[in-house]
Amino acid sequence: MFEQGLWQLTGWQTLAYTLVLTHLSIVCVTVYLHRCQAHRAMDMHPALAHFFRFVGWFTISTITKEWVSVHRKHHAKCETVDDPHSPVIKGLKTVLFTGAELYADEIENEETIKRYSKGCPEDWIEKNLYQKYKMLGIFLMLAVNIILLGPIGITVWAIQMAWMPFHAAGVINGVGHAFGYRNFECSDAARNIVPWGIWIGGEELHNNHHTYPNSAKLSVKKWEFDIGWMYIRTFEILGLVKNVRRGPVVHVDNNKLELDFDSALAAANNRFQIMAKFYKTVIKPVVAEQKQHADESTQALFKRAKRIIAKEDSLLSDQYRDQLGELVSADEIMEKVYHMKQKLLLVWKKRSSSSEELLSAMQLWCKEAEESGIRVLQDFAGSLKQYSTKLA
Repeated sequence: MFEQGLWQLTGWQTLAYTLVLTHLSIVCVTVYLHRCQAHRAMDMHPALAHFFRFVGWFTISTITKEWVSVHRKHHAKCETVDDPHSPVIKGLKTVLFTGAELYADEIENEETIKRYSKGCPEDWIEKNLYQKYKMLGIFLMLAVNIILLGPIGITVWAIQMAWMPFHAAGVINGVGHAFGYRNFECSDAARNIVPWGIWIGGEELHNNHHTYPNSAKLSVKKWEFDIGWMYIRTFEILGLVKNVRRGPVVHVDNNKLELDFDSALAAANNRFQIMAKFYKTVIKPVVAEQKQHADESTQALFKRAKRIIAKEDSLLSDQYRDQLGELVSADEIMEKVYHMKQKLLLVWKKRSSSSEELLSAMQLWCKEAEESGIRVLQDFAGSLKQYSTKLA
């Protein structure tokens, strides 16, 4: 009996047990630690919050304020030397294979915990059990595994111990800033690893998250799926979470003909979607048209023109930066489109100023676009007038 434990599970049942437990750890990280605690994207019922606090302690020896502090610092210092785990700075191999060590090093930094742990639980059980006996939980889980599964429980436990450090600290923090696709040109290198966020709880949609960090929903496109959001909606229906944040709410009113305060505010709130639209409706068609008219000496410059012009400037390599300089010097229309893109990015920075400054900056941009003589740019400027924060 001891050989198979109390449950006497078959090999397939043991595999299912392992996957369920590891997935539960992932749900704890993505729903509770990440979206709820680190980004305050929802309010969670105390009973559910404490369940996840226990799961984090029992399965991955994770203390809420430690995880939250490191993650908040990552967002605050992303892709800089102060980022705890940036593959851009430290290298993909380092983050992928030693991500857990980087996390462990950072939680020893008292300044990080002090500065970034605001709002995390500090009640009696947190101080006297979870924090005081941090490693006790995972050894209790080892004992439970052995009792229920027999000696194979040790192997299952080893898999559980490696699962989150590899996937969360390695894959998400490493691969998620190196490979994949980008819906939005946010200021860091975050990428969506795959469009179906199932295996790592929805965290695969990393570019979407870095663009809208305070949104509880990580999927944006219709064809993207975020299993973490499925759990959150279920909890919401059951009354276990409330005040769920879903990112900026922006509407299009086709009857609006003038750019007003409402349009400016709605556009600024939706700036990442607008820049994605600028790439699709302005940059792509202009590059395609100019490429047709380019002579042999400039044809080569258009091979990567769409990617180079659309990409966040701070993420351009020296080689691409040189190619961009050659392109805008050789083609007047491409120079105009690139500079209009840069000026539009400057407009968004006015959102932290007064409403008058934001509106004035956007009106000047639209006036210049309308006078550019570039049809797609004129149409794009006209579409900005139709944005609204109110449902038409």
